[in-house]
Amino acid sequence: MPLEFLRRRGGDQKAAEAPSPVQPSAGRGMPLPEEVVAADHQLRLTFAGKTSEGVRLRGGPGVMDELPGMVGDLALSRIEVVEARDPELGHATPSITRTAEASQWLQAHGSLAPITRHALYVLESLDAIDPAFDTFACALLDGSVDPYGYPDYSAIVGGVAAHWDESTGDLIVRGLVGWGGHGARGDTDRIGARILSSLLGNILESGHSVGLTAVDRPVLGSGSSGVTCGHCGFTSAHSRAVYCPKCGMRLLRA
Repeated sequence: MPLEFLRRRGGDQKAAEAPSPVQPSAGRGMPLPEEVVAADHQLRLTFAGKTSEGVRLRGGPGVMDELPGMVGDLALSRIEVVEARDPELGHATPSITRTAEASQWLQAHGSLAPITRHALYVLESLDAIDPAFDTFACALLDGSVDPYGYPDYSAIVGGVAAHWDESTGDLIVRGLVGWGGHGARGDTDRIGARILSSLLGNILESGHSVGLTAVDRPVLGSGSSGVTCGHCGFTSAHSRAVYCPKCGMRLLRA
């Protein structure tokens, strides 16, 4: 047998035993998958509320003190009255992402009871109330609270809100309810409608009631178009306002 043949065979065996240059090294990373497997995270908050028609009450020195009595027999907790907010805190909003506005909101309402803070948070988020000029008598109206006193997602909170008519000086009162949070209950809407009807009946049965009226909520004035109240500093939305929608005092013009 020729020696050249034996040398070629030995060379082929050594080549087979040598590591292949195209094999990936142990330190090289694994290839990326075509699709990334992601874990989903979701949080759904459901807020809802209802407001009634406005009821016009004859203005007077003690008419605002009758607001808690309009909630009285429906309240399951202590009724707390929230006065209209200070004009200096006019930009307050219950939004944690707006730190300056959220700080003002906590400054204005941080000392209130958990039920009232929850009610303001829900109703302000729904634009059902404006604490800049609304006086709010609030309580727990249905459901339960947790051990720390905060309403459950299905609990109904609310009461009556009132502001002064800018043209006549009468008090405009309406009922409002709200609920919501991390969940939903099927019959909450029906219960809320029933409670709202009872609130409207209590307002109409008050001794100062004149009748139903459309609710035209005032807004903060801008520039020099409005009139500033000398008593509370609230600026009306237009120059034709006669009474302050926040405190009910007659506006004085220079």
